[in-house]
Amino acid sequence: MTRKEALFKDIFDKNNRKVYHLCYGYTGDSEAANDLMQETFIKVWQNLDRFRNQSQISTWIYRIAVNTCLSYLRVEKRKATDEINERIIETKADDVSDKQEQVNQLYKCISQLEENERIIITMVLDEIPYQEIAEISGISEGNLRVKIHRIKSKLTEIYNRHERF
Repeated sequence: MTRKEALFKDIFDKNNRKVYHLCYGYTGDSEAANDLMQETFIKVWQNLDRFRNQSQISTWIYRIAVNTCLSYLRVEKRKATDEINERIIETKADDVSDKQEQVNQLYKCISQLEENERIIITMVLDEIPYQEIAEISGISEGNLRVKIHRIKSKLTEIYNRHERF
């Protein structure tokens, strides 16, 4: 195994779950999220030699993932404008645990947020430090904290609306 292959394997092992969750937050579809995660890591592999260590590698990977997801969503919107927001996470089996149903409901609510809100809340759920989220989002940490508070309020409102039905 070459040095680059070993480095890539380590990077993939440390970041693949977070990238998958980010992609899932954008799409609400596990197959699309998996495809986007793979596409993200192909880009990471292709551009690994160009990484300049000016930020954390996870920040760089998240930027690639966000851009990959946004490109995907632009194509999807051209295909069917309303389809993305109407995607519902389907329960695949009757024996899904309550916790899994709550997670599915959360992602269903997240999919109704605006694109920039989805990325921020997904990173918060993945426990990315606020400083890193601010860097990825291109906003100050103080502004980020305000946005997170508003996103959580909006999510609560969306969740409560669904609970009434």
